[in-house]
Amino acid sequence: MAKQIQKEKISKKKTTRIDSLSLEAINYQIILGGVAVIVAGYFALSAKPWDNPIALTVAPILLVIGYCVIIPIGIIYRKKKSTNDAADQSSGQPQIS
Repeated sequence: MAKQIQKEKISKKKTTRIDSLSLEAINYQIILGGVAVIVAGYFALSAKPWDNPIALTVAPILLVIGYCVIIPIGIIYRKKKSTNDAADQSSGQPQIS
């Protein structure tokens, strides 16, 4: 009996983990914005001559912001659920509007 209860607890943990990693449209838009910033950083890095201020300062800043800030935000970001959505999910009944 105890083994069956432990298996049920383990299976619940796995399903909640999978549900928490789903990406929505807003996540993809943020990630796409990060990719655009990274591409702009590489274009700034390739500017001639190699010792201009844009290639030496702006490009590395854009790349760090793109890779270390925007892309992780796009992966982690979640919309906050409204109180109506939370109440609907807890009761299990659809709301009639």
